[in-house]
Amino acid sequence: MDDAVPTAAAASALSQAELDALTDQLIEKLKTVYDPEIPVDIYELGLIYKVDVSDERQVAIDMTLTAPGCPVAGEMPEWVKEAVMQIPSVTDCTVNIVFDPPWDPSLMSDEARLELNMF
Repeated sequence: MDDAVPTAAAASALSQAELDALTDQLIEKLKTVYDPEIPVDIYELGLIYKVDVSDERQVAIDMTLTAPGCPVAGEMPEWVKEAVMQIPSVTDCTVNIVFDPPWDPSLMSDEARLELNMF
């Protein structure tokens, strides 16, 4: 999802090349976390709404769940944090669950739709 790529302040201590490399690593790690009820990763499902990276390489993620009553609601943020913290240059990660806007299947990537035969 193009709108879920990391952003940094205009006068960032991170160069554009560093931010681009970190963005690629973040997406790679986010794609290792799966909703246990759906065989597609959380990134392709469109569950990642926002990723911010500070100058100190602290990552803040806003994400949602496929449903407010998701049985892994308490565990999913920790899974995401553990995946992101595997990136050596990341110093910290916070994951916030948000429900605005509510998730719906239109947020899925074409790759996710193909995997779930939703075309």
